[in-house]
Amino acid sequence: MPAIKLSYLRKQVSKTGFFGLDCCLRGNDKLCRRLAQDVQWPAVRSAVKNGLPLVLSGVALAKTEAKRRMDFDSFLELIRSTDAPGLCIDSRIVRPGDCFIAIPGTSFDGHDFINQAVTAGAKYIVAQKPVACDSARLITVDDTAEAAALLAQARCGNPASKLTNLAVTGTNGKTTIAFLVRSVLNNAGRKCGLLGTVIYDTGVQVTEAPLTTPDCLTIAQAQKQMVNSGAQYMVIEASSHALDQNRLAAIDFTAAAFTNLTGDHLDYHLTESAYLDAKAKLFERLSTGATAVLNSQSPHSAQIAKRISAKILWYGIDDNSDITARIESMTIDGTSFNLSYAGQSFPVSTPLLGLYNISNHLAAAGLCLATGLDLETIATGLLALTSVPGRLERVNFNGSFTILLDYAHTDDALKNVLSTLKPLCKGRLIVLFGCGGDRDRTKRPRMAAVAEQLADIVVVTSDNPRTEQPEFIIGEIMTGFERPTADKIYVELQRDQAIRYAVCRAQKDDIVLIAGKGHENYQIIGEEKIHFSDREIAEDCLATIK
Repeated sequence: MPAIKLSYLRKQVSKTGFFGLDCCLRGNDKLCRRLAQDVQWPAVRSAVKNGLPLVLSGVALAKTEAKRRMDFDSFLELIRSTDAPGLCIDSRIVRPGDCFIAIPGTSFDGHDFINQAVTAGAKYIVAQKPVACDSARLITVDDTAEAAALLAQARCGNPASKLTNLAVTGTNGKTTIAFLVRSVLNNAGRKCGLLGTVIYDTGVQVTEAPLTTPDCLTIAQAQKQMVNSGAQYMVIEASSHALDQNRLAAIDFTAAAFTNLTGDHLDYHLTESAYLDAKAKLFERLSTGATAVLNSQSPHSAQIAKRISAKILWYGIDDNSDITARIESMTIDGTSFNLSYAGQSFPVSTPLLGLYNISNHLAAAGLCLATGLDLETIATGLLALTSVPGRLERVNFNGSFTILLDYAHTDDALKNVLSTLKPLCKGRLIVLFGCGGDRDRTKRPRMAAVAEQLADIVVVTSDNPRTEQPEFIIGEIMTGFERPTADKIYVELQRDQAIRYAVCRAQKDDIVLIAGKGHENYQIIGEEKIHFSDREIAEDCLATIK
């Protein structure tokens, strides 16, 4: 037999995928092994592994491979049936008979773990790249993330179609708006589930949230629980990561709200333009019968409005928007305003502080209006919410100063909170903050500049340093101060000691803002998550100074 060059075979395989290629490699073990390693063709690898003489026939191999393949629509029907396999996006938890969906991620690519899934017993593989599957049925799709969302809904009986689905996205305000929407709907007798940064509330159970927006399998399971518990509505915080990764692709939203877009997550999106594109996905997918609730006082809303076909409800404070608010009073104990829409107006009093929280109320009102609720019912439901975990949340004690916990971890969020508190503070405004490790580094000096401008005392410390050195993070923060050695600026690496310092410095009429973690009860150092609560540390400190 004449010699066959590996380069020739590579070229033929590249052109035809073995179709029409009919050559005998019997006895040429070295070439067989090199070819098998090169193209990863299952039949070739199997023959070489078993020491068999190899006859490479394009037609035969194509037929064998075709039997292993399955089109997506047929697989979707199987998933809807009583014989449906389990769905996994993590190869470590695959069980015999399951389907493994290989989704490319930022750190890992699911396609790299297909062999691990097959070894664990996966019967089906969903992939978007050319892969080798010896013993599993292969379903090839254009986008495995979107396919996973569709399969997850089908596997759970399409619970999203049985709910009125509402979403909110934006850099800041998502959690408060979600809590407000749930308050309004529940108060109106319309049971509402919630998935967001703080909790997942399915009506069956309330659990701490590991992610702002969970993966599509978790969402579908949660929605199934909501439906089973009698819920009619779901409100979800839609993070930019989730939108970019198509986790919500299978959900038809009745309405979605946009709050704002400020500097954050550029470690993931790289540019503000890409960050906005991710947020805009939520609105681009809205049907013409759905409603987009947009903030008239955010410059990015106009860009989103140009890209959608849904109805738009604009909201803003003291302007000509569809939904507006006229402020009556604002104190350290709360805010009063008149909520107006379509010629109607109702008073709202809330313990939530600040202009940005009034804006959050308006966004929540817009989402609820899109469900058909009247304005008076909405105003009553807004009144029913007295607090949001970790959002300007008080540490209660009998003292002459105030301690507040807030999740503010961007320069814009910190500016909003400090700008709210400054005119309400009769004494000194003390702020403690840090910046998370392995996250957007550009905001570190900006947060310093905001704190220096608005606070009387600034305490810089650690906040989930992760795999970065806390000293390095703080060093980057310090570059944002005009006078980093000023007496008003204090640096303490250990967050518990920093909290003690801030609380112990407080005097009559002062306000202490402990920023960055809010509701979180952990600190991430390296790869380890350890228990840590700003509230607990503050309360321990208060107990020692009484």
